[in-house]
Amino acid sequence: MEHIRQAFNQFAQYYDTQREYIIPEMRQFYGTAVWAAESGNPEPDVLDIGAGTGLMSACLLEKFPQAHLTLVDIAENMLEMAQQRFAGRENTRYVVSDYSAGELGGPYDIACSALSIHHLAPEEKRLLFKRVFVCLKPGGMFVNADQADGETLYFRGRYLEYWNEFLRSGPMTESQHAEILKRRDELDRNEKLSDQLAWLREAGFSDVDVVYRNRTFIVTVARKE
Repeated sequence: MEHIRQAFNQFAQYYDTQREYIIPEMRQFYGTAVWAAESGNPEPDVLDIGAGTGLMSACLLEKFPQAHLTLVDIAENMLEMAQQRFAGRENTRYVVSDYSAGELGGPYDIACSALSIHHLAPEEKRLLFKRVFVCLKPGGMFVNADQADGETLYFRGRYLEYWNEFLRSGPMTESQHAEILKRRDELDRNEKLSDQLAWLREAGFSDVDVVYRNRTFIVTVARKE
């Protein structure tokens, strides 16, 4: 995970400004994740896994303005940006940690993650899903807005073509575009959606579904009964 920490520390300051030019349908992607998050508690305890600059938490606060937030990320520079975003906000905690192995704390009403877990190796993802299940309260929800590989090589290629065309259509410079492709090739470790859903069920979640998919970009939701 050290190479991931270093990479994200390097571009923390401009991470948010590039999001809409990297993620197709970004607002719908994040909006669906917020829609999927449910809690019977109007002031839910929320764990943001791989929180980065706090973008996912900020979106969730539109639905749960009184939430108690715990933001966990391995890159301290990214969390510094989150601290600036939420400066002066109470009930907000920041934890610099390798969430693939570190303690998650809890119990939480909601665990969420956005565009982070796909950096882990397959077995790390599988074990993380089990650890997330344990850290949730009964009735707790796990919402993961992330990336998934195509189910076959054919669709993997089609999805990449779609994504590449979207990147080319945006306002980024040629050097910025090249940096994003380099980062994608070096850091992304996407799994098939079918595998991710199976791992969630294996972890013990009773209700598991995919509520959004735009080629590579997915939102899965899982409920602890």
